[in-house]
Amino acid sequence: MYDVIIIGAGVSGCAVARELSRFNLKTMVLEKASDVCEGTSKANSGIVHAGYDAEPGSLKAKLNVLGSRKMAALSKELDFSYKQNGSIVLCFDEKDRFRLEELKARGEENGVEGLSIIERDELLAKEPHAGDEAVAALYAPTGGIVCPFGLTIALAENAFVNGVEFKFGQMVVDIQKQETGYLIKTDKETLEAKVVVNAAGVYADQIHNMVSENKMEITPRKGEYLLYDKNIGNMASHTLFQLPTALGKGILVTPTVHGNLLTGPTASDIPDKDGKETSREGLGQVTQKAALSVKGIPGRQVITSFAGLRAHITKFERGGEGAKLSDDFVIEEVKDAAGFIDVAGMESPGLSCAPATGEYVAGLIKEMLHPQEKQEFISTRKGIINMFLATEEERHAKIKENPAYGNVICRCEMVTEGEILEAIHRPLGATTTDGIKRRTRAGMGRCQSGFCNPRVVDILSRELKIDESEVKKSGEDAWYLLPLEEKEM
Repeated sequence: MYDVIIIGAGVSGCAVARELSRFNLKTMVLEKASDVCEGTSKANSGIVHAGYDAEPGSLKAKLNVLGSRKMAALSKELDFSYKQNGSIVLCFDEKDRFRLEELKARGEENGVEGLSIIERDELLAKEPHAGDEAVAALYAPTGGIVCPFGLTIALAENAFVNGVEFKFGQMVVDIQKQETGYLIKTDKETLEAKVVVNAAGVYADQIHNMVSENKMEITPRKGEYLLYDKNIGNMASHTLFQLPTALGKGILVTPTVHGNLLTGPTASDIPDKDGKETSREGLGQVTQKAALSVKGIPGRQVITSFAGLRAHITKFERGGEGAKLSDDFVIEEVKDAAGFIDVAGMESPGLSCAPATGEYVAGLIKEMLHPQEKQEFISTRKGIINMFLATEEERHAKIKENPAYGNVICRCEMVTEGEILEAIHRPLGATTTDGIKRRTRAGMGRCQSGFCNPRVVDILSRELKIDESEVKKSGEDAWYLLPLEEKEM
């Protein structure tokens, strides 16, 4: 029997796993996909929000500010990309100026530091390409940007090194309460745990409803994005938001930690929990509204579009002090299922909150199980070297160690064979081309894997000792090649 089983290997689940790995607990993360970070955590804005827009007194507000404060130190500890570039909320009409003041007051109540209202001349000094209609803005110097999959993978690897078990490709089909905890049935096996953490993203309602009479409904909120080439990444240096609406923080324009420019997301509620298609209408909306924030973004510099899903709770009877906050996170022990903890509705700013969410949920479990802290906990982790950004001395050392570090596989991002080998053979190593992409950026450049993908497939086949027809892009049905006998049929 496990002490704790965490359902879902997104950023929240992996943050909880990492915090629990500090204790002498038998912990396991159960994920239906083939790798960590294959749901909401892989397709979002990569923003570390300052925390000025969440309702004061809400979990969102508390965890956002705490998570944002922890991110810089955590990025050094676990070696993932993070930059505190600051964020700006643009106002396009003098009649809406009061809303900037409201955001500022709300942020100050939440504990956000350094907030100020800036006029157009100061805005242009910070952002020369700001749209002509912007009249004023809220400036939040503590806002930041992060690599979302870099953060998630770092948390997972560190948890794994400290003893947390990960099982991929297993879908939970039923959960039954027992005297000693829970019986979790997957499509492959049956597992037992004293405590269950439900961090299943857009599927958290289905997991919750297996054990509780207080039913939950999560509606996926789709957001479409455009990603631009690095040669225009300097058109914005801060993250530029527009005054938020009931559907979210609106269309943003932001640099990424890797030097690209990103615009989006839209916000449309859809019934399909796997509906990640982009649309002409949605991407047109992104282009049109992003032009209000930054003028002159060249459309020909788009290298890809994508869509992500946010887990928006549309039905759940909340109790206690937070009942009035209908859009707050649900992070609590289920009232009619002792030992079952929901981490649900983790839409924006869920990524920003992750370090604090992990600590918060681990605190709940400590009260239940009273575990002892490990004396030998490993708090640090070293990421994969980036040969393109490495110094000459570092490059020579790595190539001397293994000549594969001198063999460039991905020309756009200058990723070498040595980096890909490291991604495969490190803790929780990559087993798919998407896993390689998220760990090394091979395939994320201008040609979007058009050149390097066959070589990546070849390397995965060789290193995993499988036929090329067995190499997948991501999950079970994401094949590149069919076995010869199937082709002949």
